[in-house]
Amino acid sequence: MGAHSAVWQGYVDSSLMGSGQFDKAAILSVDFSGIEASSPGFTITPQEIQALGSAFGNSEYAMQNGFTIGGEKFFAIRADDRSLYGKKGKEGAVVVRTVSCVMIGHHNESVQTTNAAAALEKVADYINGAGR
Repeated sequence: MGAHSAVWQGYVDSSLMGSGQFDKAAILSVDFSGIEASSPGFTITPQEIQALGSAFGNSEYAMQNGFTIGGEKFFAIRADDRSLYGKKGKEGAVVVRTVSCVMIGHHNESVQTTNAAAALEKVADYINGAGR
C-alpha cells in the first residue's frame, strides 16, 4: 500500500466509519479507475465504478436508472456533478466527488440519508479546502 492509499485509508477509518453514520465506506480514485481504500468486506466491482463515473457525467440517467454499489441497486434521490444520493428501502448510499477522490458511504436503516450525506459532504468540503 502506497503512502497515498494509507492517507485515504485513514479517511475511510476515521472520517467516514468513525462518523458513526456508515456501516461501509470506500474511496475511489478521482478518475474512477479503481479503489484507493475501503472498509473491510466492502467490494465494488470495476463495472460499478465505471457506472458511477458515468452517473456523474449524466445526472438525468442516474435519476432515471439509479446506481449500483457492492451489488446493491439504489434509487437515486439526488444526482449532480458533485453528489449522488441513493436509497434502497431504508438503507442508503452517498457518493461525493472531490478534487482528489470520490468518497462512498453506505448506511443501514438506523441512519437517515440526510444525516449520512451531511457527514460525507463535510469531509468532502474539508478535502476540497485542504487541496489534497
